[in-house]
Amino acid sequence: MKALWKGSISFGLVNIPVKLYSASQSHSLDLDMLRKGDHCQVRFARVCRDDGKEIPYQDIVKGYKYNEGDYVVLTDKDFESANVEKTHTIDIFHFVNEKEVDSVYFEKPYYLEPEKSGTKSYALLREAIKQTKKAGLGRLVLKNREHIGLLRLYDNVIVFNQIRFFDELRETTEIKVPGASQVNKKEVEMAVSLVKQLSSKFNPKAYKDTYTDELKKIITKKAKGQKVTPKGKEPKASSASNLMKLLKQSMKSKAA
Repeated sequence: MKALWKGSISFGLVNIPVKLYSASQSHSLDLDMLRKGDHCQVRFARVCRDDGKEIPYQDIVKGYKYNEGDYVVLTDKDFESANVEKTHTIDIFHFVNEKEVDSVYFEKPYYLEPEKSGTKSYALLREAIKQTKKAGLGRLVLKNREHIGLLRLYDNVIVFNQIRFFDELRETTEIKVPGASQVNKKEVEMAVSLVKQLSSKFNPKAYKDTYTDELKKIITKKAKGQKVTPKGKEPKASSASNLMKLLKQSMKSKAA
């Protein structure tokens, strides 16, 4: 794995030199964009809006438009100069109960690996997190943007689990949902029973991307010139007057 960032975890006055790696990977199919008529591959180019000429990557800079047509060009040194300490440090400013952080805030996990000079201090922080059952809330500047995240444990590794800022979550006021009065007590009791019947211990190894597997099968068939038939049916909405019957049928089918 290639490190995305190198710096230090700031734990009080203790600095722990670490490398940061992406903890997740995508298994989605790599699909090319083609012209419909002759399957010519489409290439995305960086083109100047004024003269239509393609611009080499090394000639592209980042700029902020402060007036119409006027830009301030920013270099890598400018981004670092905004706060040198923040660009080189994951600063833990609080420890919190992980259960207090709602799952809607979680965004992306990163593994933190200690440099050789920081193995003891890394182990010290890890054991402190383990024994207190707390998670460190810290800041990290990555790719010219500040993030907050939880420093928690996974397989004895300290993970920086990036979370969203409060103002990045949209309000729920525009989402229309029904009130509890639309269902009766017996329907709720039956639904609770079905939930309990379908409950099991979470095992992440038990789940895989079956849709991608099915898509690969379609690709293989089309490559051989075979006919592809749709799999499954689009679900229909359950009738409000038929809920109890459907719940009972669900209980029987799962019990069988």
